[in-house]
Amino acid sequence: MVESKEQRALREAVAALGRRHGPAFDRAALWQDAARLGYLGVNLPAEYGGGGAGIAELAIVLEELGAAGCPLLMMVVSPAICGTVIARFGTQEQRRAWLPGLADGTRTMAFGITEPDAGSNAHRITTTARRTDGGWSLSGRKVFISGVDIADATLVVGRTEDARTGRLKPCLFIVPRDAEGFHHTPIEMELRTQEKQFELVLDGVELPADALVGDEDAGLLQLFAGLNPERVMTAAFAIGMGRYAVSRAVAYARERQVWDTPIGAHQAIAHPLAQAHIELELARLMTREAAARYDAGDDTGAGEAANMAKYAAGEACVHAVDQAVQTLGGNGLTREYGLASLITASRVMRIAPVSREMVLNYVSHQSLGLPKSY
Repeated sequence: MVESKEQRALREAVAALGRRHGPAFDRAALWQDAARLGYLGVNLPAEYGGGGAGIAELAIVLEELGAAGCPLLMMVVSPAICGTVIARFGTQEQRRAWLPGLADGTRTMAFGITEPDAGSNAHRITTTARRTDGGWSLSGRKVFISGVDIADATLVVGRTEDARTGRLKPCLFIVPRDAEGFHHTPIEMELRTQEKQFELVLDGVELPADALVGDEDAGLLQLFAGLNPERVMTAAFAIGMGRYAVSRAVAYARERQVWDTPIGAHQAIAHPLAQAHIELELARLMTREAAARYDAGDDTGAGEAANMAKYAAGEACVHAVDQAVQTLGGNGLTREYGLASLITASRVMRIAPVSREMVLNYVSHQSLGLPKSY
């Protein structure tokens, strides 16, 4: 799939921004610059201050920042998941209240779905919302929620009771950071990123009726309308990280000389780096396919492609980082070269937001038609 002239121009412009900030970037400063240039809201509707493009363009932005060593994790969450869900399913009031700020970077939204006991099974979510005279009361726990401390609100996935069947169904609620009963505690992580991870406790959080996003009876559809962009953006994040690692290794292999020629002349060094590059390019093609399907309104096709893209990109990223560190030898473990920290970060690409095992489950059931074991 060939990128358009506009997409190539966007890629070049964002790459230039990434080079200006580099691996020692300040998250807030880069966020502001990306917002000022219109990159954060490139996927959001133009009528609300966005760029009027799609997830394909937003993925380009994140990939190129990652390739420069300065990825912005909250791009996966705020404009991609939350912005997309509100743009597609929110009321006019919700769109006016949130989309302009998400587009220009002055407002940020986190996304709360993962729970301690639910794992990758969204059907086991126990955070529940019950109706009150004034709206809703939300109670439950969430874990591994990114950037809650810097977000104005969190889009929380809860469950409500179906009046007809009595069964619980997923719904999405906007919960302000300062809401009474909304508590967030940092989770100590080995992974070092500028965005912290949190455990959330929602203790009878009282919300107005208009905190509900979209149709109460179409929660599952609306949820996956946000999860597919999340997978595409995670793939872009992984590809950018892998490209950064390979570029650092290639630069080192061109200069590092132990015997008569640079080590990059030896096939034992050159071929694994070439393989890593090929795998990243293949993952990029799948990511473009997934983004194109989503932007075309093919939610079913996008679901399959987005899961495949996330899987391919995660595997390619882990391999690329591993080979980059191996290329540098002992230097690959030093802070000076900045690759060792990517060993842990790249592993996340196999785990979050959905594990590779669950992706393989999805493909085996949905694509191949094999029976479930659960």
